[in-house]
Amino acid sequence: MQDAETLIANQWVRMGIVLALALLIYLLLTWVGSRFVGRVERRAPEAGPRAATLWLMVRRVITVVLVVFGLLMVFDIWGFSLTPFLAIGTVFGAAIGFGAQDLVKDVLAGFFILAENQYRIGDTVTIADTSGTVEDIQFRITVLRDFEGNVHFVPNGQITVTSNFTNLYAQPVLDVGIAYGADVDHAMEVMLDELRKLALDPDWKDRITEEPEMLGVQELAESAVIVRARLTTRADERWSVRREALLRIKKRLDAEGIEIPFPHLTIFQPNS
Repeated sequence: MQDAETLIANQWVRMGIVLALALLIYLLLTWVGSRFVGRVERRAPEAGPRAATLWLMVRRVITVVLVVFGLLMVFDIWGFSLTPFLAIGTVFGAAIGFGAQDLVKDVLAGFFILAENQYRIGDTVTIADTSGTVEDIQFRITVLRDFEGNVHFVPNGQITVTSNFTNLYAQPVLDVGIAYGADVDHAMEVMLDELRKLALDPDWKDRITEEPEMLGVQELAESAVIVRARLTTRADERWSVRREALLRIKKRLDAEGIEIPFPHLTIFQPNS
């Protein structure tokens, strides 16, 4: 009886050692990974988000491996035969091979998304006809939150084209309609002058990275001459800069007496 109790006690001790070792390895690897990401963020801030995203995926892999390793070791300590589990694993692997091609496709696509740095957590993207900010990149899915706060779960295997709106820089285009009766050259000078003032504004100059461009007449539309200008901004500031630029252009054209026409219909009625 005492030998049986001693054996059970030894098994509990061995199990505790295995679990403690697995936990220690996880904490050690987590500490090393966090230190590495922190060092990357300090030395190369532009590479920080990518390193953090890659580390998130690696940490999940480490967790799965350690959990499986711990369970197998515990089963071995308590004398459970691993043969049934290996058989189940073989059957499960065959089922994945025949019936879960999409799952494998999603996982492989997720790996290449990270390896090729297509997008990272925090980027604003359009993938699979869905736009939003990337909140998480998992083994199988990418989690997006759109402008209205809705959360979208996009399988990585369905992503064929990725549009990343927050990578390096942006060039918002400004198309403004000018009345046919207005002096277009003067209107372009006024618009460019206002954009240059915006680029020199202390509250906005850090967001605009290059000199504003006046590209000229873009189109002769039905009721307006479309004049196009372009700004170069920090990638994540394109929308705020564009809104402010359009507001200032509208106010400046009004002040200069330059008409911004709106579509209208003129009816000529013949004399009776």
